[in-house]
Order: sequence, then structure tokens, then C-alpha cells
Amino acid sequence: MRARIETLRFESLAGWNDDDHLAALRAFERSARTLATGRHSARPAQPPSPELIATARAALDATLSAERDARQFFEARFRPFRVIPEDGAGFLTGYYEPCVRASMVETEEFRWPILARPADLVSFAPDAAPAGFPNGVTCARRLGDGSLVPYADRTQIETERLDPIVWVRDAVEAFLIQVQGSAQVEFPKGRRARLAYDGRNGLPYTSIGRILIDTGEIAESAMSLSSLKAWLRGDGERGLKLMRRNRSFVFFKLVGDFDPELGPVAGAGVALTPLRSIAVDRTIWAYGLPFWIDAELPWADETPRAFRRLMIAQDTGSAIVGPARADLYFGSGEAAGARAGAIRRNGEVVVLLPRGDQP
Repeated sequence: MRARIETLRFESLAGWNDDDHLAALRAFERSARTLATGRHSARPAQPPSPELIATARAALDATLSAERDARQFFEARFRPFRVIPEDGAGFLTGYYEPCVRASMVETEEFRWPILARPADLVSFAPDAAPAGFPNGVTCARRLGDGSLVPYADRTQIETERLDPIVWVRDAVEAFLIQVQGSAQVEFPKGRRARLAYDGRNGLPYTSIGRILIDTGEIAESAMSLSSLKAWLRGDGERGLKLMRRNRSFVFFKLVGDFDPELGPVAGAGVALTPLRSIAVDRTIWAYGLPFWIDAELPWADETPRAFRRLMIAQDTGSAIVGPARADLYFGSGEAAGARAGAIRRNGEVVVLLPRGDQP
């Protein structure tokens, strides 16, 4: 791990006593069910320690319905450690679930496809790439003779357009759905469905927002989801060319029977909870670990204010790289997207490790 770990006490965490620990416990219980049963995650992470599994079982066995009991559970079962990366600061971003209109067939209005997982796509853990594959590649194409080769990049996949499952407005909408990893779609007669993550081509992720900042196209202080969309749609061909510099591509499956009150089922295989679930680097952390996040963020409106909250690691992402890197899940819809798109801030990241687990 490219970071130092500093032992803390819970009473030293600013705002700790003011948080809603019962809400955090309910999110943790979702992860606990998968930890206790050993259920397979959609995107495998670091394996949970025996101590984390034991703590998960204890949470499920306990009957905790009061805020005080929930806080005491975390304090009794975990120890806090500040994660200090080499550059000295944690980095926080936000993500959300888009809600967009779509069609089951291509039309003049809906002309860009969302693609199903190809039958020849093979996924593997970050540390299990076949010999000869580049570092960081997590998927491959299985050829007819059984051999594996790196999968096609975004440009080739978008050109071939194989196995579309729904059609959305344009390439920008499809691209942002891939970046967020899920979406709710509404069809012309009002029926709704969810696009659930179903694999990726395994090529490294490139942030096109960072490219626009580094080239001076958009000032870092002005970068937001709305400014990114406006730039990409301002010149369709130029926008498409930029998006294709991100060679990573995500495939989906259509889920017709879903509960819109629950967040999408993400990397850990559990439904996300707004402002309680985070995505972390799965090569470093196990799913289900609690994290204390302390930062000044425009999380409720456009004004930065204290965000001090206990979050649960329940997702991952290609752009989430590093020990003190966290992506905060904000929920579904445009309002959640506006708030999530404004989060690009440094912050303090504290991991809670089960007692008996060594940092």
C-alpha cells in the first residue's frame, strides 16, 4: 500500500458523535450478509479478513435499533486508522445513477446503443491477469481455440455495435452511463428498467475531464457534470473523438424487475445507499470496510460545508485508484448528478479495521 497508516481514537474524529451511526449500520448490514455467506462479488476485491467476516456475523446476530447502540457497535468492533498517501492528501469524487429516457429499438430520437456483455468476454481479478497481459488489464477476449487476447477498445466496440439492449439519446448519454456504472431508463410508454453493470473490456480508464482541464479547455474550478456535457455536445465529432481517448468500455444487462427505492447493485453485490456507500480501490481494500470521511464539500448544495460521515466500501471503479481515494455515491437522478459532479476535493480518509486485524 502506497500510504502510511496512523492510529487514531474515535474521540479524535471531529463530528463522530454527531453522525447517524444507525444509518451507517444499516448500510454495513447489507455488506455483512454477503460477507457472512461468502457470496461472490460482481467485481472481486481484496478478500475480507477473518476478523471482518466475524464482525459481519456479529452485526447480523445483534438486534440494534438505537443510535447509541449502533455507535457503540462500531467503537467496540473496529479501530480507526488515518490513511496518509504519499502525496499527503486523500481525494474524493462523487457519482450517481443517471435516469434517462430510452427505447428498445433505434429511432431518430434514440440513436446510440447500450451494449450487452459479449459471450467471448472473460473477466479476472486484478492480480490474476494471464501471462503477457499489460498491468491493470482485468478482462480479455476468448478466441475459438481457447486462448486469451486483450479485448477491443472503445472505438472498435462502438463501431461494431454488437448486441444492443436499449438505445439512448446520444453518445454522451451512453458514455456517462458507463462512467457511473448503472442507470435507470424509462421507455416511451412509461415502463422503467435498470441498466446494471455486466463487465468491461478491461482496458485502462482515462479521465476525459482531466484531459479538458490539463489542456485548458475547461478551468478546474469550472469543471462539473453540466460543463462536461456542454463541451462534449458543443461539437459532436470533437466530443466523440475525446470520449474515445478513454479506451475503457462498460457492458450492461437490463433488469426489468427492480425496486427504485434501492440503489443499484454495485461491485460488492449489494444495493448502494446514498451518502453511505463509497467506491474504493478494490486492489487495496475489501468490500464492507467502514470508512470515516472528513472534508469540506458542496454535498448538500453549491456551498462547501463539513461532510463528516461514516461510509461503507461497497463499490469500485476503474478511476478509483489509491489507498485514500473514495467515490461517494449520491443517489439517482439529476439532482444527485449535479451534487456528485461537483465533488473533486481533498479530504481525510480514515479506515475502520476490525479489532484484531493488522493494518
